[in-house]
Amino acid sequence: MKRVSLVLTLAVAAGLSVQAASAQTLKTVKDRGMLSCGVSQGLPGFSSPDDKGNWTGLDVDICRAIAAAVFNDPSKIKFVPLSAKDRFTALQSGEIDVLSRNTTWTLSRDTSLGANFTGVTYYDGQGFMVKKALKVNSALELNSASVCVQQGTTTEQNLADYFKGNNMKYEVIAFGTNDEAVKAYESGRCDVFTTDVSGLYADRLKLANPADHVVLPEVISKEPLGPMVRHGDDQWFDIVKWTLYAMITAEELGITQKNADEMAKSDKPEMKRVFGTDGNLGEQLGLTKDWVSRIVKAVGNYGESFERNVGAGSKLGIARGINALWSKGGIQYAPPIR
Repeated sequence: MKRVSLVLTLAVAAGLSVQAASAQTLKTVKDRGMLSCGVSQGLPGFSSPDDKGNWTGLDVDICRAIAAAVFNDPSKIKFVPLSAKDRFTALQSGEIDVLSRNTTWTLSRDTSLGANFTGVTYYDGQGFMVKKALKVNSALELNSASVCVQQGTTTEQNLADYFKGNNMKYEVIAFGTNDEAVKAYESGRCDVFTTDVSGLYADRLKLANPADHVVLPEVISKEPLGPMVRHGDDQWFDIVKWTLYAMITAEELGITQKNADEMAKSDKPEMKRVFGTDGNLGEQLGLTKDWVSRIVKAVGNYGESFERNVGAGSKLGIARGINALWSKGGIQYAPPIR
Protein backbone atom coordinates (compact mmCIF):
# COMPACT_ATOMS: atom_id res chain seq x y z
CA MET A 1 0.00 0.00 0.00
CA LYS A 2 2.85 2.32 0.91
CA ARG A 3 4.54 1.50 -2.40
CA VAL A 4 1.39 2.43 -4.35
CA SER A 5 1.09 5.64 -2.36
CA LEU A 6 4.73 6.49 -3.07
CA VAL A 7 4.29 5.83 -6.80
CA LEU A 8 1.20 8.06 -6.88
CA THR A 9 3.04 10.79 -4.98
CA LEU A 10 5.95 10.65 -7.40
CA ALA A 11 3.61 10.65 -10.39
CA VAL A 12 1.75 13.69 -9.08
CA ALA A 13 5.04 15.46 -8.37
CA ALA A 14 6.32 14.64 -11.85
CA GLY A 15 3.09 15.89 -13.36
CA LEU A 16 3.34 19.15 -11.46
CA SER A 17 6.97 19.61 -12.47
CA VAL A 18 6.09 19.00 -16.11
CA GLN A 19 3.24 21.51 -15.88
CA ALA A 20 5.60 24.03 -14.30
CA ALA A 21 8.17 23.51 -17.04
CA SER A 22 5.55 23.68 -19.76
CA ALA A 23 4.37 27.10 -18.62
CA GLN A 24 7.86 28.61 -18.44
CA THR A 25 8.00 30.47 -21.76
CA LEU A 26 4.52 31.97 -21.47
CA LYS A 27 5.33 33.15 -17.93
CA THR A 28 8.68 34.57 -19.08
CA VAL A 29 6.99 36.47 -21.91
CA LYS A 30 4.26 37.80 -19.61
CA ASP A 31 6.72 38.81 -16.89
CA ARG A 32 8.87 40.59 -19.48
CA GLY A 33 5.79 42.28 -20.89
CA MET A 34 6.98 41.70 -24.41
CA LEU A 35 7.46 38.93 -26.99
CA SER A 36 10.96 38.50 -28.41
CA CYS A 37 10.60 37.41 -32.03
CA GLY A 38 13.44 36.41 -34.37
CA VAL A 39 12.99 37.66 -37.95
CA SER A 40 15.11 38.11 -41.07
CA GLN A 41 17.54 40.95 -41.65
CA GLY A 42 15.15 42.32 -44.26
CA LEU A 43 13.13 40.24 -46.73
CA PRO A 44 10.25 42.21 -48.30
CA GLY A 45 6.89 40.52 -47.88
CA PHE A 46 8.07 38.32 -45.01
CA SER A 47 9.95 40.48 -42.50
CA SER A 48 11.43 43.87 -43.28
CA PRO A 49 11.59 47.26 -41.50
CA ASP A 50 10.78 50.61 -43.07
CA ASP A 51 12.98 53.70 -42.60
CA LYS A 52 11.29 54.32 -39.24
CA GLY A 53 11.94 50.81 -37.96
CA ASN A 54 8.36 49.56 -38.35
CA TRP A 55 8.37 45.87 -39.26
CA THR A 56 5.91 44.32 -41.71
CA GLY A 57 5.53 40.98 -43.50
CA LEU A 58 3.89 37.57 -43.33
CA ASP A 59 6.37 36.33 -40.70
CA VAL A 60 5.97 39.57 -38.76
CA ASP A 61 2.19 39.09 -38.69
CA ILE A 62 2.71 35.73 -36.97
CA CYS A 63 4.72 37.51 -34.26
CA ARG A 64 2.06 40.20 -33.90
CA ALA A 65 -0.69 37.57 -33.75
CA ILE A 66 1.09 35.78 -30.88
CA ALA A 67 1.50 39.07 -29.02
CA ALA A 68 -2.18 39.84 -29.60
CA ALA A 69 -3.19 36.43 -28.24
CA VAL A 70 -1.02 36.82 -25.12
CA PHE A 71 -1.29 40.57 -24.38
CA ASN A 72 -4.24 41.75 -26.51
CA ASP A 73 -1.65 44.15 -27.94
CA PRO A 74 0.19 43.30 -31.20
CA SER A 75 2.79 45.99 -30.55
CA LYS A 76 4.30 44.33 -27.48
CA ILE A 77 7.17 42.80 -29.48
CA LYS A 78 10.91 43.15 -29.75
CA PHE A 79 11.96 42.17 -33.27
CA VAL A 80 15.42 40.59 -33.43
CA PRO A 81 16.94 40.55 -36.96
CA LEU A 82 18.94 37.36 -37.48
CA SER A 83 21.16 35.95 -40.22
CA ALA A 84 20.66 32.39 -41.44
CA LYS A 85 23.81 31.44 -39.53
CA ASP A 86 22.71 32.92 -36.18
CA ARG A 87 18.97 32.21 -36.18
CA PHE A 88 19.03 28.79 -34.46
CA THR A 89 21.56 29.79 -31.80
CA ALA A 90 19.37 32.76 -30.85
CA LEU A 91 16.42 30.42 -30.32
CA GLN A 92 18.42 27.80 -28.42
CA SER A 93 19.96 30.40 -26.09
CA GLY A 94 16.61 31.95 -25.19
CA GLU A 95 17.44 35.29 -26.83
CA ILE A 96 14.16 34.93 -28.71
CA ASP A 97 10.90 33.19 -27.78
CA VAL A 98 9.97 32.23 -31.33
CA LEU A 99 11.77 32.22 -34.67
CA SER A 100 9.47 33.49 -37.43
CA ARG A 101 11.96 33.89 -40.24
CA ASN A 102 11.53 32.21 -43.67
CA THR A 103 13.03 28.95 -42.36
CA THR A 104 12.55 25.60 -44.11
CA TRP A 105 11.15 22.67 -42.12
CA THR A 106 13.44 19.65 -42.57
CA LEU A 107 13.92 16.41 -40.65
CA SER A 108 17.45 17.26 -39.52
CA ARG A 109 16.42 20.67 -38.24
CA ASP A 110 13.43 19.16 -36.47
CA THR A 111 15.60 16.62 -34.65
CA SER A 112 19.06 18.12 -34.13
CA LEU A 113 18.52 21.73 -33.07
CA GLY A 114 16.52 21.30 -29.88
CA ALA A 115 13.58 23.01 -31.52
CA ASN A 116 10.22 22.26 -33.10
CA PHE A 117 8.51 23.66 -36.18
CA THR A 118 4.95 24.67 -35.32
CA GLY A 119 3.34 24.72 -38.77
CA VAL A 120 3.73 26.02 -42.31
CA THR A 121 3.08 29.69 -42.96
CA TYR A 122 4.21 29.52 -46.59
CA TYR A 123 4.74 26.56 -48.92
CA ASP A 124 7.72 27.51 -51.07
CA GLY A 125 10.33 25.99 -53.36
CA GLN A 126 13.80 26.96 -54.56
CA GLY A 127 14.32 28.67 -57.91
CA PHE A 128 16.78 30.69 -59.97
CA MET A 129 16.99 34.31 -61.13
CA VAL A 130 19.08 35.48 -64.08
CA LYS A 131 19.55 38.64 -66.10
CA LYS A 132 17.29 38.77 -69.14
CA ALA A 133 20.35 39.69 -71.20
CA LEU A 134 21.66 36.13 -70.79
CA LYS A 135 18.63 34.91 -72.78
CA VAL A 136 18.28 31.82 -70.59
CA ASN A 137 14.78 30.30 -70.48
CA SER A 138 15.38 27.26 -68.29
CA ALA A 139 17.58 26.22 -65.37
CA LEU A 140 18.67 23.28 -67.52
CA GLU A 141 20.58 25.81 -69.65
CA LEU A 142 22.80 26.83 -66.71
CA ASN A 143 25.66 24.37 -67.27
CA SER A 144 29.02 25.91 -66.19
CA ALA A 145 27.24 28.93 -64.63
CA SER A 146 28.48 30.71 -61.53
CA VAL A 147 25.82 30.83 -58.83
CA CYS A 148 25.51 33.23 -55.88
CA VAL A 149 23.99 31.65 -52.76
CA GLN A 150 23.68 32.34 -49.04
CA GLN A 151 25.65 30.15 -46.62
CA GLY A 152 24.00 28.16 -43.84
CA THR A 153 20.79 27.43 -45.76
CA THR A 154 19.11 24.42 -47.36
CA THR A 155 19.66 26.32 -50.62
CA GLU A 156 23.30 25.23 -50.90
CA GLN A 157 22.52 21.50 -50.73
CA ASN A 158 19.55 21.79 -53.09
CA LEU A 159 21.79 23.61 -55.57
CA ALA A 160 24.39 20.84 -55.43
CA ASP A 161 21.74 18.12 -55.78
CA TYR A 162 20.11 19.79 -58.79
CA PHE A 163 23.29 20.31 -60.79
CA LYS A 164 24.68 16.87 -59.96
CA GLY A 165 21.34 15.23 -60.79
CA ASN A 166 21.32 16.92 -64.21
CA ASN A 167 25.03 16.26 -64.90
CA MET A 168 25.83 19.96 -65.03
CA LYS A 169 28.87 21.81 -63.75
CA TYR A 170 28.70 25.05 -61.78
CA GLU A 171 30.74 27.37 -59.61
CA VAL A 172 29.29 28.29 -56.24
CA ILE A 173 29.98 31.73 -54.79
CA ALA A 174 28.71 31.78 -51.20
CA PHE A 175 28.05 34.73 -48.89
CA GLY A 176 27.24 35.13 -45.22
CA THR A 177 24.09 37.17 -45.75
CA ASN A 178 21.34 37.25 -48.33
CA ASP A 179 21.94 40.93 -49.13
CA GLU A 180 25.62 40.23 -49.88
CA ALA A 181 24.63 37.47 -52.29
CA VAL A 182 22.07 39.71 -54.03
CA LYS A 183 24.57 42.59 -54.39
CA ALA A 184 27.21 40.24 -55.80
CA TYR A 185 24.70 38.91 -58.34
CA GLU A 186 23.66 42.41 -59.38
CA SER A 187 27.28 43.53 -59.76
CA GLY A 188 28.01 40.62 -62.11
CA ARG A 189 30.15 38.44 -59.84
CA CYS A 190 27.93 35.51 -60.77
CA ASP A 191 25.51 34.55 -63.53
CA VAL A 192 22.71 33.29 -61.33
CA PHE A 193 21.16 33.95 -57.92
CA THR A 194 19.29 31.16 -56.17
CA THR A 195 17.01 31.08 -53.14
CA ASP A 196 13.34 30.30 -52.41
CA VAL A 197 11.06 31.56 -55.18
CA SER A 198 9.30 33.93 -52.76
CA GLY A 199 12.71 35.33 -51.87
CA LEU A 200 13.59 35.80 -55.53
CA TYR A 201 10.50 37.96 -56.05
CA ALA A 202 11.33 39.93 -52.89
CA ASP A 203 15.01 40.36 -53.74
CA ARG A 204 14.24 41.40 -57.32
CA LEU A 205 12.48 44.48 -55.89
CA LYS A 206 15.82 45.54 -54.32
CA LEU A 207 17.61 45.64 -57.68
CA ALA A 208 18.18 48.93 -59.52
CA ASN A 209 16.24 47.67 -62.57
CA PRO A 210 13.95 44.78 -61.51
CA ALA A 211 12.54 44.41 -65.03
CA ASP A 212 16.01 43.41 -66.30
CA HIS A 213 15.85 40.16 -64.32
CA VAL A 214 13.70 37.06 -64.71
CA VAL A 215 12.79 34.17 -62.39
CA LEU A 216 13.17 30.89 -64.28
CA PRO A 217 10.21 28.46 -64.29
CA GLU A 218 11.89 25.52 -62.52
CA VAL A 219 11.12 24.90 -58.83
CA ILE A 220 13.71 22.39 -57.63
CA SER A 221 12.75 21.66 -54.03
CA LYS A 222 10.11 21.63 -51.33
CA GLU A 223 10.58 24.50 -48.90
CA PRO A 224 7.82 24.57 -46.26
CA LEU A 225 8.51 27.70 -44.22
CA GLY A 226 7.28 28.14 -40.68
CA PRO A 227 7.90 29.32 -37.10
CA MET A 228 10.09 27.45 -34.61
CA VAL A 229 10.09 27.19 -30.81
CA ARG A 230 12.41 25.44 -28.36
CA HIS A 231 11.95 21.82 -27.32
CA GLY A 232 10.54 21.13 -23.89
CA ASP A 233 7.69 23.62 -23.61
CA ASP A 234 4.54 22.03 -24.97
CA GLN A 235 2.26 24.84 -23.87
CA TRP A 236 4.25 27.46 -25.80
CA PHE A 237 4.49 25.09 -28.77
CA ASP A 238 0.68 24.81 -28.72
CA ILE A 239 0.17 28.58 -28.46
CA VAL A 240 2.37 29.37 -31.47
CA LYS A 241 0.94 26.47 -33.49
CA TRP A 242 -2.69 27.35 -32.79
CA THR A 243 -2.09 31.04 -33.45
CA LEU A 244 -1.36 30.13 -37.08
CA TYR A 245 -4.29 27.70 -37.15
CA ALA A 246 -6.58 30.41 -35.78
CA MET A 247 -5.66 32.67 -38.71
CA ILE A 248 -6.31 29.87 -41.23
CA THR A 249 -9.58 28.88 -39.52
CA ALA A 250 -10.74 32.49 -39.57
CA GLU A 251 -10.26 32.60 -43.34
CA GLU A 252 -12.13 29.30 -43.73
CA LEU A 253 -15.08 30.74 -41.77
CA GLY A 254 -15.05 34.14 -43.47
CA ILE A 255 -13.98 35.98 -40.31
CA THR A 256 -12.03 39.13 -41.19
CA GLN A 257 -10.35 41.98 -39.37
CA LYS A 258 -13.36 44.22 -40.10
CA ASN A 259 -16.23 41.82 -39.38
CA ALA A 260 -14.80 39.95 -36.36
CA ASP A 261 -16.99 41.73 -33.80
CA GLU A 262 -20.14 41.11 -35.84
CA MET A 263 -19.26 37.45 -36.52
CA ALA A 264 -18.69 36.94 -32.78
CA LYS A 265 -22.47 37.36 -32.30
CA SER A 266 -23.19 34.23 -34.35
CA ASP A 267 -25.17 31.40 -32.76
CA LYS A 268 -23.51 28.73 -34.92
CA PRO A 269 -21.77 26.14 -32.68
CA GLU A 270 -18.48 26.37 -34.60
CA MET A 271 -18.43 30.16 -34.35
CA LYS A 272 -19.22 30.03 -30.64
CA ARG A 273 -16.26 27.72 -30.03
CA VAL A 274 -13.92 29.89 -32.10
CA PHE A 275 -14.98 33.11 -30.38
CA GLY A 276 -15.00 31.56 -26.91
CA THR A 277 -18.66 32.17 -26.16
CA ASP A 278 -19.00 28.40 -25.68
CA GLY A 279 -16.40 26.30 -23.86
CA ASN A 280 -12.95 27.14 -22.55
CA LEU A 281 -10.64 26.24 -25.43
CA GLY A 282 -8.62 29.42 -25.11
CA GLU A 283 -8.06 28.80 -21.43
CA GLN A 284 -6.80 25.29 -22.24
CA LEU A 285 -3.99 26.99 -24.16
CA GLY A 286 -3.24 29.30 -21.24
CA LEU A 287 -4.90 32.21 -23.03
CA THR A 288 -8.24 33.99 -22.73
CA LYS A 289 -11.60 32.95 -24.20
CA ASP A 290 -11.40 35.63 -26.89
CA TRP A 291 -7.92 34.63 -28.13
CA VAL A 292 -9.04 34.10 -31.76
CA SER A 293 -10.85 37.42 -31.84
CA ARG A 294 -7.75 39.16 -30.50
CA ILE A 295 -5.61 37.60 -33.25
CA VAL A 296 -7.94 38.38 -36.16
CA LYS A 297 -8.67 41.94 -35.05
CA ALA A 298 -4.94 42.58 -34.75
CA VAL A 299 -3.64 41.12 -38.04
CA GLY A 300 -6.59 39.70 -39.98
CA ASN A 301 -7.07 36.13 -41.16
CA TYR A 302 -4.41 34.17 -43.05
CA GLY A 303 -5.70 35.23 -46.46
CA GLU A 304 -5.71 38.90 -45.50
CA SER A 305 -2.14 38.67 -44.24
CA PHE A 306 -1.02 36.79 -47.38
CA GLU A 307 -2.61 39.25 -49.83
CA ARG A 308 -1.35 42.31 -47.96
CA ASN A 309 2.24 41.12 -47.64
CA VAL A 310 3.08 38.87 -50.58
CA GLY A 311 -0.09 38.48 -52.67
CA ALA A 312 -2.01 40.54 -55.20
CA GLY A 313 -2.23 43.52 -52.87
CA SER A 314 1.55 43.69 -52.42
CA LYS A 315 4.54 44.71 -54.52
CA LEU A 316 5.55 41.04 -54.82
CA GLY A 317 2.28 40.05 -56.50
CA ILE A 318 2.68 36.32 -55.80
CA ALA A 319 -0.34 34.13 -56.64
CA ARG A 320 -1.84 32.10 -53.76
CA GLY A 321 -1.15 28.84 -55.63
CA ILE A 322 -0.67 25.95 -53.21
CA ASN A 323 -0.93 28.41 -50.31
CA ALA A 324 -4.64 28.76 -51.03
CA LEU A 325 -7.06 27.07 -48.62
CA TRP A 326 -7.60 23.33 -49.07
CA SER A 327 -11.19 24.13 -50.06
CA LYS A 328 -9.99 26.41 -52.87
CA GLY A 329 -7.42 24.23 -54.59
CA GLY A 330 -4.49 24.79 -52.24
CA ILE A 331 -3.04 22.83 -49.32
CA GLN A 332 -3.41 25.29 -46.42
CA TYR A 333 -5.44 23.42 -43.81
CA ALA A 334 -6.07 23.87 -40.10
CA PRO A 335 -7.19 21.20 -37.61
CA PRO A 336 -10.59 22.04 -36.11
CA ILE A 337 -10.92 24.34 -33.13
CA ARG A 338 -13.16 22.18 -30.98
